[in-house]
Order: sequence, then structure tokens, then C-alpha cells
Amino acid sequence: MKVRNSLRSLKSRHRDCQIVRRKGRIYVINKTNRRFKARQG
Repeated sequence: MKVRNSLRSLKSRHRDCQIVRRKGRIYVINKTNRRFKARQG
């Protein structure tokens, strides 16, 4: 998982990437291609 300060570029890497807020942190998750994960905050 990458820790980034801008997640907008990571969301555009794959069609199925979603931005999710959990416990005050912002995550990029992808159900179909699990390598695309990132966290902010």
C-alpha cells in the first residue's frame, strides 16, 4: 500500500478504483485488481 499526499492520480490508474473514507483516513481500494491500494492521512 502506498501512502500518498494526493490520491487523485492513483484513482485514475484503473477503472474500478474507489475512494473510501475510514476512521478519518482516505483510502483508494480496488476490488478487481488488488494491487492498487493507497492511503492518505
